[in-house]
Amino acid sequence: MGREFIDLFDKWAISYDEAVTGKDPEYRAVFENYDTILTEVTNHAEGNVLEFGVGTGNLSQKLLDAGHHVIGIEPSVAMRDAAKAKHPNLIVKDGDFLAFPQLDMPIFTIVSTFAFHHLTDEEKDKAIKAFSVLLPSNGKIVFADTAYENKETKERIFNKAKEQGYNDLLYDLTTEYYPMIDTLRTLFEKNGFYVTFKQMNDFAWLIVAERQ
Repeated sequence: MGREFIDLFDKWAISYDEAVTGKDPEYRAVFENYDTILTEVTNHAEGNVLEFGVGTGNLSQKLLDAGHHVIGIEPSVAMRDAAKAKHPNLIVKDGDFLAFPQLDMPIFTIVSTFAFHHLTDEEKDKAIKAFSVLLPSNGKIVFADTAYENKETKERIFNKAKEQGYNDLLYDLTTEYYPMIDTLRTLFEKNGFYVTFKQMNDFAWLIVAERQ
């Protein structure tokens, strides 16, 4: 799961909540409508929930408040510690999208926010295939993540970041694996999911996939 990014996650843990709430101007547009995005993901969740990329536990809290039993998976020690400090009763295990501990309960919904793009397209395919085995019929994957609608959109986002001098954002855009919407649609459909997409801001999309 992009374990090459763990050092970044560890360093980011202390300021992550400031970034997602708009205090970092470079990432303000990326996380615009952040609370609404988390609420949308929560509203689509059903039953027992497996959450990947827990981070500091912001989505976890909404899921717990909604009455879900949540198992969190997070590869960063610093992020796990931050999540546990905020939510002592949250179950958070070491792992990632491709390698995680055996679960002791059935899962109906798999969720994640702003994390799936750390996988290459090939790794995304492997993860979705594994989820298709883990989930029951009608089970759900509910992700919110950065993706590009098309090549023109990607170019526009790159150019805007350059014009604004947002070098950290531009570095992320050039080194991480933000997918095209059509690529995601193909990966979900080939693995037996019916998938829909809803744009939440200039960067982020809500992805809801139901296992057929």
